[in-house]
Amino acid sequence: MIPAIAGAIGPLGSSEWSVGGIGSLGQDATTGTGAAGGTGGSFSDALTGAVNSLDQTQVSASNAAEQLATGQATDPTQAITSVENASLAMDLASQIRTKLTDAVTDIFQTQM
Repeated sequence: MIPAIAGAIGPLGSSEWSVGGIGSLGQDATTGTGAAGGTGGSFSDALTGAVNSLDQTQVSASNAAEQLATGQATDPTQAITSVENASLAMDLASQIRTKLTDAVTDIFQTQM
């Protein structure tokens, strides 16, 4: 059984769904927080974390494959699992990118 992709995106709390102000619009000049009380950048932080996690998964899989090829791996199933996790993580990232691209296209084509 292949374990779930651990930490690919991570849990999203209610603070990740808040939208901060644009520039200085809607922000308190003394604290830098938005009108909703959030600091903004939560989506950006979640996206950066997901990309960094994907990169780390790819590096781990590459190292495991290299160790398997050179005979340094002590457990071949762990190397194979690492490569499969990286493949699944890349597939997930690709599907998310496609869905986001489709959503943006739909928004821009909406007639008002």
